[in-house]
Amino acid sequence: MSESRTFPVPEGLEGERVDAALSRLLGLSRSKAADLAAAGHVQLDGKVVGKSDRVTAGSWVDVTLPPAGPPSGLEVVAEPVEGMRIVHDDTEIVVVDKPAFVAAHPSVGWSGPTVVGGLAAAGYRISTSGAPERQGIVQRLDVGTSGLMVVAKSERAYTVLKQAFRDRVVDKTYHALVQGLPDPHEGTIDAPIGRHTGHDYRFAVRKDGRPSITHYELLEAHRSASLLEIHLETGRTHQIRVHFSALHHPCCGDVTYGADPTLARRLGLERQWLHAVRLGFDHPGSGERVEFDSPYPEDLQHALDVIRG
Repeated sequence: MSESRTFPVPEGLEGERVDAALSRLLGLSRSKAADLAAAGHVQLDGKVVGKSDRVTAGSWVDVTLPPAGPPSGLEVVAEPVEGMRIVHDDTEIVVVDKPAFVAAHPSVGWSGPTVVGGLAAAGYRISTSGAPERQGIVQRLDVGTSGLMVVAKSERAYTVLKQAFRDRVVDKTYHALVQGLPDPHEGTIDAPIGRHTGHDYRFAVRKDGRPSITHYELLEAHRSASLLEIHLETGRTHQIRVHFSALHHPCCGDVTYGADPTLARRLGLERQWLHAVRLGFDHPGSGERVEFDSPYPEDLQHALDVIRG
């Protein structure tokens, strides 16, 4: 059975092509969005439009989605996630403190717990566009990275927050314990990131990669490692891990990206020392600036205590 969706064009998509705008708003591939327009299934303020027409902020888009095809093979398993804490909850968003070894959503090759599954098990109702297994996900943290994530509960929140992340107006603050002492102690890493040519599931600094910008400053310097505060301007997969590995200061415990396994064992680390400590953004409902904080989990605090000791 086909499904109809109606929603306004946000200001951030002013002037975009219809296929590009639909791709962003609905989480579809651009080719799928173009096919919908070519089939006459897209209207702008009541007028059928083509894929290359331009959208105007404030206009209303009507889209008729065809019946769902065969399942992707990915499904949300509603199961409680041990240690996942709800930091904030309202009608528009839920902010979670994600433990390590939990994925944001189901994906090929991952059979462990997910944030989406944990929310479903807790009775949260997420009503947004996009693939069913990624409902409400507007940002991701690596499986081995802990800390704060915001999940959109409504269509409006999903659209507004996705645009906020694209416009780089979300404050994403991380703390990382890296090997050695970066020089200078404060700076910006501006190096494009792309897939590693020789290793699946790894990324690397590449000339043909996507623009990636990381700002950092030193918080504590110790004999074998340094604690840094990091602000991400972009949000590439493994960005912090790749950038500091490229500087020969990998995150402690991150053996995938060149960390010393002997030091990792001494610190009791089974994953990278990387934590999303703070998240700030304009609330998609009220427009007010909100900010959330997360303490270090036990394994990271233990490792830091060993370094300090």
